[in-house]
Amino acid sequence: MEQQIITSALATDTIKGLSSTPKFLLSRYFYDDAGSAIFQDIMKMPEYYLTDCEEEIFTQQKELIARKFFGDDDSFSLVELGSGDGQKTKILLHHLAGLDIRFQYIPLDISQKANDDLQATINREIPGIEIHPRTGDYFKQLKELNGFASNRKIILFLGSNIGNFSEEETNRFLTQLAGFTRPGDKLLIGFDLKKSPKVIMDAYNDPHGHTRRFNLNLLVRLNRELDADFDTEQFDQYTEYNPETGEVKSFLISKTSQSVYAGALNQTWQFEKWEPVFMERSRKYDYKTINNLASHNGFRVVYNFTDSRNYFVDSLWEKM
Repeated sequence: MEQQIITSALATDTIKGLSSTPKFLLSRYFYDDAGSAIFQDIMKMPEYYLTDCEEEIFTQQKELIARKFFGDDDSFSLVELGSGDGQKTKILLHHLAGLDIRFQYIPLDISQKANDDLQATINREIPGIEIHPRTGDYFKQLKELNGFASNRKIILFLGSNIGNFSEEETNRFLTQLAGFTRPGDKLLIGFDLKKSPKVIMDAYNDPHGHTRRFNLNLLVRLNRELDADFDTEQFDQYTEYNPETGEVKSFLISKTSQSVYAGALNQTWQFEKWEPVFMERSRKYDYKTINNLASHNGFRVVYNFTDSRNYFVDSLWEKM
């Protein structure tokens, strides 16, 4: 019997990435159940400032955020891209639920389980919220929403997720968002700001080893789902930060010359000793770049909400 070749997105992207020069894997596949659990450990590290900064913004400035949301018509749809567990968003939802406004919360996530868990949590903790989760690709879901949602949209893209995009991907993402928004719609988007390189490196190359485990877990996933035979002991993590470009880049480095076979793909890849595999980028921004991104894509910056250390900003944009 011929071997059945898996043709999932994970398989296709893995073949493309490991057959390229230089090699790469896509960070979107970090978040299986094990990867999500490791990332929870990362977020709890004292060195990982991002979550604390954004929670501080939402906790201390939720009243101001709500006021900046409202226009002449107080009704709106609050659409969150990549909502996950909604930890930070629930701070804002609790506040909005106590105001005399009409809105619906529409979390969009690629994970059905994440959406199911979030809906159950919202129904239990904030029963007055009208919630309509949608599962799948952001832009497919936004396109469908555009067909029937007459309310103004306020789109949330939090957690500095935009920093994981390349410059080309960032421009494509914002161009698509501009196409799915109407004049008066707003976008609240999280940006990690440039700061001391030491602070950044401590967060992304932590002494606890969580970021190393997080990267290596993707190889474990490939072993499980693609019947690969990666030896995780033969790879190590390397992280670098370029203060000029603001980019943190993460790699896995092959510690020896080796071959890896993926049975489900009937594919073998050769790794040279010390050969890098690019895993993830996380870009840091300044206010000039943020303003340029907004104006280039047909938005204007309404307000920048920042934490007390000026490490992070949730920038509120309005479609012109």
